[in-house]
Amino acid sequence: MKLVLGMAGASGSIYAERFIKALFTIEGTTFFICSPASLRVFREEMECKVSSPKEILDFIASKYKLQTSSQKFEIRNFSDIGADIASGSNPWKAMAILPCSMKTIASINAGLTENLIERAADVTLKERRTLVLVPREAPYNRIHLKNMLELHDAGGTILPASPGFYQMPKSLEDLGDFIAERVFRLLGMELDLYPRWNPRSSED
Repeated sequence: MKLVLGMAGASGSIYAERFIKALFTIEGTTFFICSPASLRVFREEMECKVSSPKEILDFIASKYKLQTSSQKFEIRNFSDIGADIASGSNPWKAMAILPCSMKTIASINAGLTENLIERAADVTLKERRTLVLVPREAPYNRIHLKNMLELHDAGGTILPASPGFYQMPKSLEDLGDFIAERVFRLLGMELDLYPRWNPRSSED
């Protein structure tokens, strides 16, 4: 499977971290793009010193002692709108932006392609491929809602970073895994990163 993964500058780095950790166990190729703002947010939220997409990958591999990977990560420059994945002539199955800022959602919805994340998302939509956007914002204003609705109507999937609690999470990592698993399912993969809903009998 070929996947494009973008990290935009919204809060929610834990979701990206857990998604990438799981990616290390899957055979395939991921084209990885980080905005400058996403690097800053990742540094602050994960309390680490990273300044590039490669350093994010190295940080996750080191943190979870991931010695080898079946996944091939291809890093692409955020500013390079002439990269290979800026064209629909290069096939990939799906794209996820995790987390996704409201600025990125607004730009994609308006058809603006000022950077590679926005351009790759635009190509994903026009080629009728799967696009999953994971916004982390609260509350939403009317502009946010309008942009998300229009992107939904254009073929994108909006998956808010709103984890469920029926799996009885014990840590932030559990909450991150919930969202990561939901993204993987939308991409057509089942990783079982958290327990499925299992109704418990109760007495009236």
